[in-house]
Amino acid sequence: MASDLPRFTGSFELRLDDKGRLVIPARIRERLGGGFVITISPPDRCLALYPQEAWDAFCIRLQTAEKKDDRYRRFVRYLFGNTEEVSTDAQGRLLIPPGLRKFAGIEREVVLVGSLTRVEVWSAEAYRRQPEDENVADLMTELGLY
Repeated sequence: MASDLPRFTGSFELRLDDKGRLVIPARIRERLGGGFVITISPPDRCLALYPQEAWDAFCIRLQTAEKKDDRYRRFVRYLFGNTEEVSTDAQGRLLIPPGLRKFAGIEREVVLVGSLTRVEVWSAEAYRRQPEDENVADLMTELGLY
């Protein structure tokens, strides 16, 4: 059930080492668990880390989608072709595959952002270019949160 999924908050500015590894903060590692998923996050040019149970819930929603046309099949192929099952090493480092680093434009500086049931992994430069939403109160009202 979605309410049982871990929640991710906060942001962290980090650096990849020379081998493309990223030290995942302990608080994030604990919530991700021993094995998790890294994937692309279209339409944004960032990556997403999903704990296994959140990824499973996403996959169930995808499998039960009513529309299974050619566009659906292309999307599934694209998404799963850019998805890896991963874990951190004994030092808490995650090796981000080169193809995924290229997709997100990640070279060295990275920002991790808690995003409810997943963690987004951004190139620091791309994250800083995100526009500020001046109408947050309006959106909160539309969503019934304010």
